[in-house]
Amino acid sequence: MNVFDKAMIFGIIAGLIAVIYSIAVTIWALKHDEGSERMKQIAKAIQEGATAFLNRQYRTVAIVGIIIFALILIGGIWITQFGILTASGFLLGAILSALAGYLGMFNAVRANIRTAQIAHKGVKPALKFAFKGGSVTGLMVLGLGVLGISVFMLIGHSVGGLGGVINSLIGFAFGCSLISVFARLGGGIYTKAADVGADLVGKVEAGIPEDDPRNPAVIADQVGDNVGDCAGMAADVFETFSVTIIASILLAYSAFKGHGYGETALMKAILYPLLLGGIAVFTSIAGVFFVSAPTKEKIMQGLYKGLFATGIISAVVYYFFTMRFMNGVGDYSAMDYYYAALVGLVLTGLIIVITDYFTSTSFSPVKSIARASTTGHGTNIIAGLAVGQMSTALPVIAIALGILISYHFAGFYGVAVAASSMLSMAGMVIAVDSFGPITDNAGGIAEMSELPADVRETTDALDAVGNTTKAVTKGYAIGSAALAAIVLFGEYSHLIKVGIPDISFSIAQPNVLIGLFLGAMLPYIFASLAMKSVGKAAGDIVVEVRRQFKEIPGIMEGTGKPEYGKCVDIVTKSSLREMILPAFIPIAGPIVFGLTMGPQVLGGILLGTIISGLFVAISMTSGGAAWDNAKKLIEKGFEYEGQTYRKGSEAHKAAVTGDTVGDPYKDTAGPAINPMIKVVNIFTILIIPIVLLLWS
Repeated sequence: MNVFDKAMIFGIIAGLIAVIYSIAVTIWALKHDEGSERMKQIAKAIQEGATAFLNRQYRTVAIVGIIIFALILIGGIWITQFGILTASGFLLGAILSALAGYLGMFNAVRANIRTAQIAHKGVKPALKFAFKGGSVTGLMVLGLGVLGISVFMLIGHSVGGLGGVINSLIGFAFGCSLISVFARLGGGIYTKAADVGADLVGKVEAGIPEDDPRNPAVIADQVGDNVGDCAGMAADVFETFSVTIIASILLAYSAFKGHGYGETALMKAILYPLLLGGIAVFTSIAGVFFVSAPTKEKIMQGLYKGLFATGIISAVVYYFFTMRFMNGVGDYSAMDYYYAALVGLVLTGLIIVITDYFTSTSFSPVKSIARASTTGHGTNIIAGLAVGQMSTALPVIAIALGILISYHFAGFYGVAVAASSMLSMAGMVIAVDSFGPITDNAGGIAEMSELPADVRETTDALDAVGNTTKAVTKGYAIGSAALAAIVLFGEYSHLIKVGIPDISFSIAQPNVLIGLFLGAMLPYIFASLAMKSVGKAAGDIVVEVRRQFKEIPGIMEGTGKPEYGKCVDIVTKSSLREMILPAFIPIAGPIVFGLTMGPQVLGGILLGTIISGLFVAISMTSGGAAWDNAKKLIEKGFEYEGQTYRKGSEAHKAAVTGDTVGDPYKDTAGPAINPMIKVVNIFTILIIPIVLLLWS
């Protein structure tokens, strides 16, 4: 058995182990008590709403997917000999990305009610259960990625040979990315439209608490947490993981093919990034057992123990594997490749720590927004915008250093290895991320079910940390997406030069400069459309909630029952309608400007999109999370200049306004830029044969 077959079998086994782990933990979790009948009724409404939305969303996306599948199939057969394989990869990638999102939602809506019930026992058991629930999604995402790529490469290699399957992997990546954009946009618009509508009328106008059952939008808000934060993030990181591995494989094939390294060296360079992902399945499962926190004050440290334990275990295992597997491959030593992989792990830790600093209630950026809230709504907005923009500096410096150091060790392939190593942490990162919406929904169920105050205190403590973990994982996803996109640009540059050897992407070329400006424009248009979509859908919810407060007698007294289903239906229809236009921006850009203006402009567009997208995404996600946590800080009781500000104070109202502005920043526009910049790059590589036909 050759090295390729052995690697594919290992990838399939690792993927299956991750899936089996997820199924086993799900079965274990479902055996836990769901609590009272009231809790079950609320949880059932959330489950039905989330399932109905995803089913409708995927039916809508399926129509788009079928059209694109047909175009890839027809165009691929016409231009290349691998059209059928590329189209099949697109279909498989799209299905797995959708499945990752669906399973993320399925797990979360069942873990939340059980977390609320376990919260009766205190922080430690509730934390362990919520995190294990999140680990189901994390390991499932990681496992599906490794399994899907391995199966496709094994079958594709037997059908089209090594060159055929490598060239067709871009179809798999495009399928993942396209679904991820729709999942992020649709789920993000849903969750933030419901959240903003519920806050503006419930908290600000009616003065009722968050998750109060009297608010007609409260169920829609809870559903949104699952379809946006769970399904959206699962599809997003599945796409980021898969695309990064595929980009690294494509780059390895270009860098090692035909340079006299030999067939074995070529094969090992191609397989190394995928095998790092397979090893990560085992290190992530090990990391789960390190998560523990004895008190409410140490919840974040407990989660970080699991993350950093996974990183340390990975570093040790990667060393022994790399020394054996990559010895004698190419012009660099096995130790050089290991150092490049180590850069990815270190970069993950740096981005997590930096994002935590800018979004946690423990540090000065969030406290500065809380202080600004004491002087009004306007100063809160100014402070939040300032924190968001400042939060871009350190992550970008860290990414720049990561590129520089990994390139020093193993060239551009070293950058690809660092990106792959960074994404090998995806299982644990998703577990930490899913912890957030699970605990958020648990708190909502506890509030609506009128559970004892000590239970709500436990869920509030978990939720406050969960808000930071969601921001941390978004920063991780965006940072890794930037590395992946840079690797994809390197592949685009190589493939274009094969057809046009004398082409240059120097900024001294006017066409490249034009492309840079046009590319930098795309994330802003994309984010603007996403923000407008949230605002429009939220406006519909505001009108409906006001109507119900006015027309249904007894809501505020608790004797009248709100029409929850009306809000769920409104936000479902609005989000599905509004997600279409921004989702086509990353496809329209390369077509409108690239095909009409040439490959140099197209190359500039790719770089411009990566650079501006990175800054816009980080500033939005970190700034939005900081706004949210400033509100939570005041709700806990914020002391400033001898006065304590709490819920209901003018400072709290200003903080709610900031949180309302930050909601579409951190959960819709910002994180959706992550797959957006990769769709631009992947789609551009996909249409390179057409570009060369027109311009070579």
